[in-house]
Amino acid sequence: MSQIVQQTASSQRMKENFDIGWLFHKGEIAIKRAVKAGRQGGLTDINVKVETNKEAVIAYTDVDKAATFKPEDWKEVVIPHDWCVEGTFVNDNSIGSAPAVSGYLPGGIGFYRKEFEIPQTDLGKKISIEFDGIFRNSTVWVNGHLIGNHKSGYTPSNYDLTDVLRYGKEGKNVILVKVDATEYEGWWYEGCGIYRHVWLVKTDRLHVDRFGTYITTPVISPKEAVVDIKTTLKNEYEQVKTVTLISKIMDDKGVLMDTKTSSLTINPLSQIEIAQQGAIQKPLLWSPETPNLYKVMTEVSDNGKIIDTYETTFGVRTIEINRNGLFLNGKLYPIKGTCNHQDFAGIGVALPDKINEYKLKLLKEMGSNGYRCSHHPPTPELLTMCDRMGLLVLDENRTLSSSEEGIKDLTSMLYRDRNHPSIFMWSMENEEGIQGTVTGTRILKTLVDITHQIDPSRPVTAAMNHGRNEGGYSDVLDVVGYNYGDKGLAYVKDHENNPQRVEFCTETTSFISTRGEYENNWEKGYVSNLGLWQPNWGPLPGEDWADIVKYPYLGGLFVWTGFDYRGEPTPYRWPCVTSHFGFMDICGFPKDGYYAYKAAWTNQPVVHIFPHWNWKGKEGDSIKVHCYTNCEEVELLLNGKSIGKQKAIPYTKLIWSLTYQPGKLEARGYKKGKVITKDIVQTTTNPAQIALSSDCNRLKADGCDVAVVRVAIKDAKGRVVPTASNLVHFEIEGPGKIIGTGNGNPSSHEPDKASQRVAFNGYCLVLVQSDRKAGTVKLKATSEALKDAEVLLEVE
Repeated sequence: MSQIVQQTASSQRMKENFDIGWLFHKGEIAIKRAVKAGRQGGLTDINVKVETNKEAVIAYTDVDKAATFKPEDWKEVVIPHDWCVEGTFVNDNSIGSAPAVSGYLPGGIGFYRKEFEIPQTDLGKKISIEFDGIFRNSTVWVNGHLIGNHKSGYTPSNYDLTDVLRYGKEGKNVILVKVDATEYEGWWYEGCGIYRHVWLVKTDRLHVDRFGTYITTPVISPKEAVVDIKTTLKNEYEQVKTVTLISKIMDDKGVLMDTKTSSLTINPLSQIEIAQQGAIQKPLLWSPETPNLYKVMTEVSDNGKIIDTYETTFGVRTIEINRNGLFLNGKLYPIKGTCNHQDFAGIGVALPDKINEYKLKLLKEMGSNGYRCSHHPPTPELLTMCDRMGLLVLDENRTLSSSEEGIKDLTSMLYRDRNHPSIFMWSMENEEGIQGTVTGTRILKTLVDITHQIDPSRPVTAAMNHGRNEGGYSDVLDVVGYNYGDKGLAYVKDHENNPQRVEFCTETTSFISTRGEYENNWEKGYVSNLGLWQPNWGPLPGEDWADIVKYPYLGGLFVWTGFDYRGEPTPYRWPCVTSHFGFMDICGFPKDGYYAYKAAWTNQPVVHIFPHWNWKGKEGDSIKVHCYTNCEEVELLLNGKSIGKQKAIPYTKLIWSLTYQPGKLEARGYKKGKVITKDIVQTTTNPAQIALSSDCNRLKADGCDVAVVRVAIKDAKGRVVPTASNLVHFEIEGPGKIIGTGNGNPSSHEPDKASQRVAFNGYCLVLVQSDRKAGTVKLKATSEALKDAEVLLEVE
């Protein structure tokens, strides 16, 4: 009989959020290396009396090796923080790893400093600090001690602070983090700073190791799922310990499914891996449509007392990619995926959890079931959201390297992420220049072998745009990833010519467009939504899906990209500062191509016509009307008169030619002769009013929650004016603050950290974050000659 398990407060483990209370200094500060332990001084420490043998150290410590702390040179910040997005755009093609790719925002050096106290009662515990992500090359000092350095901007770093902390009356603690973002790891906007969460972790000296569980479900039937549990315990006592390990398998409501108990002995200062096997009766399977989750609650007991607890979420599902396609839980399941970088309007790469959730929600709404982390491991919260919301994830290693550092980055991704049911495959690299070479093959094989050893439950791929049939490179992969394999139908030819090869479309499309624009404009840096960029740039939106339907063995695809992102403004450079690849802009406003994928990927009837119908001065000119649809037929009407009905070809755009007249353009979608949906585009009058729409009306009083407020410029009849560019001012009252603005204009050089924004083609966006107290937030939007608007948000 199932029972509800209540968690007790006896757990010794504490994972404290460490995001609050940091000070930030932009710019270099000279810190000379101290040659004696703990004598760095200055910024790295605090003015406390520390016991030393004066005679032994005075020759080395008469001068601090770090500058003194001057509060007036620092400002308060809350983590996550990206100082790069706060900067000014600079027309300098030397910024970034190649011209224009970093979005013309310079990096640099910055410092983060925090003073904190550790109670006397924590003496004897193990205390570590976990940085989920710092971009990049971070160096950490605590209480005058140099603790360590971490180069990667995309993998977590962890430091044991137990020995160097001060407890209780010993005094205050200081942590100083230097971030050197003068170099780059990618060819996109990467930000600068401690841009993911920070955690302080406290455990008993006998505890589950960092990323210390591995849970798989090797045998699944409707009746039962076998659950294999591997737990790594670490004994940092100087004595042999005899302990009890209890693993409780529970559903997401806390109902107990099974319990496994092991008694064991651990030698001093050592670790051990324990294997257990449990079961779930009548398991609920995980899929994007039914993201059912389970968890293992790990309890470690010493002499009957629980000294550590650890929680691991997992799902029950099977994934197989073979010559016939991708199979989820035994059924063919093509992935409708998007590639995505991690930034967003107004905030750069320092995304509050709510914004990651908001982006995933928008992708799910248009029918996507897959997410590729391009081109590096994501923030861990995003994977937890994909588990809960239901998105299959291709988790990607940053670079092809078998150096000590490269292997450490790969293994930290694997150990951190391998329990997430959303992850269906690992990618070792993206479009490396040495794909298809013998050297590249040797490096790749090393990484693949390591991945198979750490996680034998998932296949391994690499996202390849060349060299697929050279150097034996593809032969060391479980699945060969095809970036733009539609070129010459390479993936079809290779499937026929390589009878053992398993394939997947790791990247497709690269259709470029600017929201609301219908002609190319080199001066402004805009790209039309109406046609392909010439001479040879990607298929039209949705057309790539036809290959997946025709050749299901391709397994699905990842469209480049779901959202516009900073940098890489192909085909332009300055003044463009963001890309044009997204089928949503950087704010999440849909472009026309969005509807091609919504039509292909959902059962919801879709008819979307474009361009807009505000073409003053072009009366009597010839104009083409374009349409994305999944209906059987579409009829176009102008001012009530039929222009004609067309039969739809799946995944192909419809086009009508007509003479422009202002008024009402209407498209009616038919199925079996009946109208099932319609789309209307009208000629509007001049801007008259502002409309605000928030994605929520309640916020948590946690200092983290965010409301995404969409701003639309409308005419007197309430129709969005598709060419409006009014400057909108924002005023805020109550327990909240504006943390960023955006408008989707790829060439906007306005500051994102501001209380105003120019609308771009009818829209802009403002992000409101709660404070740590309850109350009502009132956001008011005003613009000259327009009726203002306000929205109320309850913070509770």
